[in-house]
Amino acid sequence: MIEFNQVSLQRGTQTLLKDCQLRIHDGQKMALIGPNGAGKSSLFALLNGELQVDGGDLYIPPKWRIAHMRQEVEASERSALDYAMDGDAIYRRIEHGIANAQNDNDLTHWLDQMDQHQGYSVPVKAEQLLHGLGFSKEELQRPVKSFSGGWRIRLNLAQALMMPSDLLLLDEPTNHLDLEATLWLEQWLKNYPGTLLFISHDRDFIDGVANNIVHLHQQTLTLYPGNYSAYERIRAEKLAQQQTLFEKQQVRVAEIEQFVARFRAKASKAKQAQSRLKELQRMELIAPAHVDSPFRFEFPCYEKMSAPLLAIDHAALGYAGKTILPDVRLSIVPGHRVGLLGPNGAGKSTLLKTLCNEIAMLSGERSEGEHLRIGYYAQHQLESLDVKASGALILQRLKPKASDQEIRNFLGGFGFHGDKALEVIEPFSGGEKARMALACVAWMKPNLLILDEPTNHLDIEMREALTLALQNFPGAILIVSHDRHLLKATVDEYWLVDNGKVQEFDGDLDDYHHYLQQREEMPADGSDGTVTPAASAVANVPQADRKEQKRLDAEKRQRLAPLRKQQQAAEKQMEKFQTQLSAVEEKLSDTGLYDAGRKAELNQLLQEQGKLKSALEDIEMEWMELTEQLEQAE
Repeated sequence: MIEFNQVSLQRGTQTLLKDCQLRIHDGQKMALIGPNGAGKSSLFALLNGELQVDGGDLYIPPKWRIAHMRQEVEASERSALDYAMDGDAIYRRIEHGIANAQNDNDLTHWLDQMDQHQGYSVPVKAEQLLHGLGFSKEELQRPVKSFSGGWRIRLNLAQALMMPSDLLLLDEPTNHLDLEATLWLEQWLKNYPGTLLFISHDRDFIDGVANNIVHLHQQTLTLYPGNYSAYERIRAEKLAQQQTLFEKQQVRVAEIEQFVARFRAKASKAKQAQSRLKELQRMELIAPAHVDSPFRFEFPCYEKMSAPLLAIDHAALGYAGKTILPDVRLSIVPGHRVGLLGPNGAGKSTLLKTLCNEIAMLSGERSEGEHLRIGYYAQHQLESLDVKASGALILQRLKPKASDQEIRNFLGGFGFHGDKALEVIEPFSGGEKARMALACVAWMKPNLLILDEPTNHLDIEMREALTLALQNFPGAILIVSHDRHLLKATVDEYWLVDNGKVQEFDGDLDDYHHYLQQREEMPADGSDGTVTPAASAVANVPQADRKEQKRLDAEKRQRLAPLRKQQQAAEKQMEKFQTQLSAVEEKLSDTGLYDAGRKAELNQLLQEQGKLKSALEDIEMEWMELTEQLEQAE
């Protein structure tokens, strides 16, 4: 057990911890959360022995092996596989002993040590770790220095996971991972037998791994039982009791309700729609937990839009001498809200760069709407910021006619208040630079947002603000992200990029996780390798049983037909009530209606509004129950 007893910690003149009490029991999995700059990384340094307490006592069991994920990026000549294996220092020590044994007794001793350590399985374990983190077999022998910064951080993560440990410290482990690697890591950490303390701003990842939350806030450590969703509920109950925050909460909830109302009218996909409704209901519940967020901004949308905004036909996408996506046909129209899915290297970033004209199509036709304005956010946008300029100056260059006050108000929504907007951005943190790059995208009023991993470097509060801003954006959205909460709360459909194709994915993120697992298990059979959710389910069924399977499928469809019919009828009723309710609420927006002479008309409309809201809630509940019944039956 680790115990903080009245612990205080200072860095320079800043007090990070003051008289803190905390117990971490063996085997607990804890997420450490708190605003950037609160001292989370310093607390890790304290546990790792790099810092000493300035007051109180910190007890760590003396024999505990502590593994941590290093943040510095090393340009090593060692291969990726060797670099990962270096994480197991005991294995390397034994290996060195065997290589330098002076006699038979010495050699026997080291060979016994290798057996006890199960050292012969270490190379295999390292290969499995690297594969799970997205490295191909061919990349295992590449030198570390040949990888980009983000991939080197993955290698540091692999090193930490390789080390046999009692306490594992991970600082932002998902920050440079894609969705597939994030899902793999989540499963690995669930099975980790030791004590885990990790820093993350990915709420779905925290929900999947943590059984306790430690909130570092205003120099104190507060322990919350359960995962991040439980923490939000508990904190929301505390905050909702404060009248000063209540009014802010109402504004936030009203904005979310607006989004819910818009979504209800489009509820055409049963499973995905149900997932979204549950997500939005949960958001209404936890809204108070984020009302004190320092971030509040919008993505202004260009007033004019064309349909389609952008289309490509029979397009070959890739680079000189290498076609990645050979025959792409797609059209993006106003209101499209799409999440791009696909394994690493399948071509998601290639597709985004092509749509943004960062790279040219190898062949095919491209058609742009007359009023198309693309807002593109990717890692290299962040890196191309003029670090010698201030945020205010960068926005001034983009719109020379904008006033100083307009610019400062706009940057305030992204957390750059007062003179911070006038500071040179070179010393800014990664999170601050990411916020500035997002501000530049929003400043240009796009009507098509194309976002490639927009949450990297952003803390939870900024991610919440980004989610709300995207929900309220009336243009089209195309997103690649490993942040499942962001995807579930902002997109209406998914496109799958895999096996050289771009096609609609008929399912939600849970279905995609299953798809990836089945894809891993698919044998090479000489076909084009295409795996669809439907095809993979029957891939291993013997030919003799296919006929019987078809008969069973037909019986199943017949059995489910009445439920589907009821569900579709409920869906139509939902749309009908929503249309009627919108018409009534439009009439209620007429200010003249509130004159004394029109009191009877006003009362009638209010009664009608109440009945429609009640009817809509009833039919929505019926639709969700039918959907659940249908899923269970399937």
